[in-house]
Amino acid sequence: MKALFSLFYMTIRAIGEYSQMVCEAFVAPFRRRLDRKEIFRQMVEIGVKSVPIVLITGMFTGMVLAMQTAYGLQRFGVKNYVGHITGLSFVRELGPVLTAIVVCGRSGAGVAAEIASMVVTEQVDAMRALGANPIAKLVSPRIFAAIIVTPILVVFANVIGMYGGLLIGVYELGLSAHLYYRSILYAVVLKDIFDGVIKGMLFGFLVVSVACHRGLTTEGGTEGVGKSTTSAVVFGCVVIIISDYFVTKLLIILG
Repeated sequence: MKALFSLFYMTIRAIGEYSQMVCEAFVAPFRRRLDRKEIFRQMVEIGVKSVPIVLITGMFTGMVLAMQTAYGLQRFGVKNYVGHITGLSFVRELGPVLTAIVVCGRSGAGVAAEIASMVVTEQVDAMRALGANPIAKLVSPRIFAAIIVTPILVVFANVIGMYGGLLIGVYELGLSAHLYYRSILYAVVLKDIFDGVIKGMLFGFLVVSVACHRGLTTEGGTEGVGKSTTSAVVFGCVVIIISDYFVTKLLIILG
């Protein structure tokens, strides 16, 4: 019973600390001007350097999705609908979720490790001693950069994923490229694209904010850096999967 109460207390405390950090991160731009160079640097670190792995993941996921979809649809003689399913699946679900998980594994771990290293080497304490706000210096630029670049990565993943489905449709299933494109244009509407972009913005914010929180709460020296990095990836992926359900449900209700 005592262990359960301790776990409950630690969970509530962590949620409170995380909420306070997020509030400070969004209030910071109104109190002082953010470093634009740092935001652009983080956009490169989080966004540009994640493009290759996002494209590779999107390409082969689209190919597998088209192949598996065609395998099921061939039983009913409707494999022409491969483009419908591939397009909708990527734009509404697979594109945002896969992109967020890739960003979490690559950039989320990097953000947590970088901030955790600064904590254990007392650089964050030195910032506070000099009157600087570590949240404004370290957290805000990373969060705003992630909110900007993650939706762009989602669009890249959507395009390359549907192109991967096209390759399977044309060279494996014998479909015409024109039929594949027409089926996507018929199935995917502007709202589907907009919903995917909204998910990308939210997931980017969650991934980086969780990573920043795990980095700032690091304890135990260099060993703590490794634990914070691991927990940032684990918690980030879990938060993405859980929040995806609620966001999808909300978007359907509002739609």
